[in-house]
Amino acid sequence: MSVSDPMSRPNDLDAFWMPFTANRAFKADPRLLARAGGVHYYTPEGRAVLDGTAGLWCVNAGHGRREITDAIRRQAAELDFAPTFQLGHPLAFEAAAKLAAITPVGLDRIFFTNSGSESVDTALKIALAYHRARGEAGRVRLIGRERGYHGVGFGGLSVGGIMPNRRQFGAMLPYVDHLPHTHLPLRNSFTRGQPLHGADLAETLEDLVDLHGAETIAAVIVEPVAGSTGVLVPPLGYLERLRGICARHGILLIFDEVIAGFGRLGTPFAADLFGVVPDILTVAKGLTNGAVPMGAVAVREGIYDALMREAAPGIELFHGYTYSGHPLACAAAIACIDLHCDEGLADRAAALAPYWEQAVHSLGGLPNVADIRNLGLVAGIELAARPDSPGARGGAVFRRCFDAGLLVRVTGDTIALSPPLVIAEPEIDRIVSMLGDAIRAEV
Repeated sequence: MSVSDPMSRPNDLDAFWMPFTANRAFKADPRLLARAGGVHYYTPEGRAVLDGTAGLWCVNAGHGRREITDAIRRQAAELDFAPTFQLGHPLAFEAAAKLAAITPVGLDRIFFTNSGSESVDTALKIALAYHRARGEAGRVRLIGRERGYHGVGFGGLSVGGIMPNRRQFGAMLPYVDHLPHTHLPLRNSFTRGQPLHGADLAETLEDLVDLHGAETIAAVIVEPVAGSTGVLVPPLGYLERLRGICARHGILLIFDEVIAGFGRLGTPFAADLFGVVPDILTVAKGLTNGAVPMGAVAVREGIYDALMREAAPGIELFHGYTYSGHPLACAAAIACIDLHCDEGLADRAAALAPYWEQAVHSLGGLPNVADIRNLGLVAGIELAARPDSPGARGGAVFRRCFDAGLLVRVTGDTIALSPPLVIAEPEIDRIVSMLGDAIRAEV
């Protein structure tokens, strides 16, 4: 068997099977990013592209932050890897303490993962293990929500509700049900901030309790603000009602804050903005500013204590990842959390939010703009679909924006915006201007 010389294979784009990408179309007309700094990417040719999406909802502190890259560099030279199975290294404990200090009060037990998908699957498993430890092993049912996105593990896919993500893979986990989504365009179109209508949709959880029995339901998982499905902001009172129903029936409430966390909505976490504290919180993305893959699950102390108290001697939770608490990721997380605190990035986002809201809603009169939704430094601009070609108009606007020097995110025919929190008002104006031009061109 001969071994190929890796230097002899050309970089012709064929080897990399790209995620969530139309590979055939991309490789026929590639769009490449070569470097980044501040609020801009740069193509290999040196063309600047204004980052309207904070990478992929993750680079909240802006690109190329020396504080983070220097921390990673120093750590790589000192300790490149250390296992956290039956061993530890100081930075993992320091990173956990840093994160616990900024998560909502009471969510101060931290389990490290490597992504949002892993965080969700970890949270679901912790919920199941918690009920079993308490002698309620019959609580095996998990409740997600239509149009929810919770990553791409089989747990997250099962509780998620975006159909194209599920369709190729057949059967999901058993014992899963879904709440209805909260998107009510006929009643809430062009709402600024939280919609007025739809809080009553939380009451459908009572219907699921009646159907399945509370004694069978382990947890409900929702995104406080649903991002990947097209920026769906929760109706006023909706999350509060979910919290009350879960508490009444002994059901754990999980907030998936992989997108909403780390200042995106003008508070450290969405739970802080809404005044609703879940039992379990999942994070990733902004935890390291996207510099190193990392996620985490913040758990209510009582859940952790139940497992510590009731488990037999030895391992209390048979779960983990080789790279849980990776030294480089911990170094990046510590530096990133310090940056957020020192620079008040959540407060900065809150201060910019009114200007952002006014700017994005100025697009409301353009052709084919069907709805605009916003909260904090997030916005979704929903475009009317072309007849018999859903997603085509959104995809065309995405390409026009990139060619003009703006990176946006597209979900079907919804343009999602989530710029770095270090953005300034003139750059917000440029985002809206370039996006407006692209929308007008696609009449």
